[in-house]
Amino acid sequence: MSSFDSRVPAVLLRLDRNPFHHGTLGAVRSLGRAGIEVHAVVEAAKSPVSRSRYLTRTHLRPDGGLDLAGIQRLLLSLADELSTPAVLIAMDDLSAIAISRLRPELTGRYLLPDQPSGLPERVADKAALVEICERLAIPHPRTVIPGSAEEAAAAVWSLGLPVVAKWSRPWLLPEGAGLRSTQVIRSPQEARELYGCGAAAGSPLLFQRFLPPGRDLDWFFHGYAGNDGDLLVGAAGRKERSWPVAAGLTAVGRWLPNPEVERTARQVVGALGYRGILDLDFRLETATGAYHLLDFNPRPGAQFRLFTDRAGTDVVRALHLDLTGRAVPAGAPAIGRTFLVENYALLSVLSGGLTRRTDRSPGQPTAPAGPARGGSETAWFALDDPLPAFAMAVAWVLHVARRGWRRLRRADAGERPRANALRQRRRTPRETVEADRSTPVSS
Repeated sequence: MSSFDSRVPAVLLRLDRNPFHHGTLGAVRSLGRAGIEVHAVVEAAKSPVSRSRYLTRTHLRPDGGLDLAGIQRLLLSLADELSTPAVLIAMDDLSAIAISRLRPELTGRYLLPDQPSGLPERVADKAALVEICERLAIPHPRTVIPGSAEEAAAAVWSLGLPVVAKWSRPWLLPEGAGLRSTQVIRSPQEARELYGCGAAAGSPLLFQRFLPPGRDLDWFFHGYAGNDGDLLVGAAGRKERSWPVAAGLTAVGRWLPNPEVERTARQVVGALGYRGILDLDFRLETATGAYHLLDFNPRPGAQFRLFTDRAGTDVVRALHLDLTGRAVPAGAPAIGRTFLVENYALLSVLSGGLTRRTDRSPGQPTAPAGPARGGSETAWFALDDPLPAFAMAVAWVLHVARRGWRRLRRADAGERPRANALRQRRRTPRETVEADRSTPVSS
């Protein structure tokens, strides 16, 4: 393990409202185990991550999404409490964008990668990513950005149903509006209705050609680019299970070399001059053998701990080492290492497990046979830090119970008008007249 400058603390910034973000816990443990003082800005004081023995202190995020003034006040106030400038790490896209916009105010108070201005916002924008892929000749699903409801309906026909709908800047989606950043559209009417939500969404709607999911088709790349532009660490992995199945985040991942994915990642980083931690998502199109770049996340992926090499280095540790002037060791890859997210893996299994296995295209990497040669790690449970797992389990049970109760109430609310209508139809003519007479008339 490399020698860390333990005098320099780390501040993890997460602005979303997801209490089950295991990536934040992974960063707390990774840095805390290295003897680094760790602070985390999260959604609630009772967030499961706050129970970690490696977390020095929890700080509550400002309300209001991208409230730059509130975020600036919080970060500068926290900087005033620390003895030295801390390494600041964004744990979600919104945080990465906020840090990028506030860079002039944060410089000197925090240690940050020398990131080109506005680049995190650009790569996180789904429409801008399409332009980047076209310019660099990187495979990307065919995309249409409609200008009207009728164009939205026409787009789904031209792309072929089903299609994938995405809001260009998902960090602008208002909390509680019921809008999802990504969803599958199966009819022109669905496309029209979704387009009508554009004013509330805050960014353009785009439709993409649907790439059929399947086992062994979803890949990701995590890396850290230093200020000289070199990828000091970087590796590819395959999504073994996901939640939701075949379309969601990684529930089980495996470190597995993929030269095409790795080459594309280095091409994008070099062309854009990107600096810092990145997480790229790919899907293999079996008909062509092309790996399509689906997302560019300017921060650690939630499963970043999968890529912990045999020297103990991951992207979060690499960033801290580099920004504090320490060398990032060239550790040996832990090929075959697995990472399991307990709650999402369970849901994936209960919902039917993996999608059907697809025919493997020529040259597609295969998984190592037998047990993972690089070891394994779980997202929540750790023998040296068990309390976050228990806190997550309690919060998860309450979360599921609340969702189930809301669904029952909605179902009951929908059934009552239907039952009333049935009773109305069953009334005799005399009962109907008497009921009408008993109903007061408003004036």
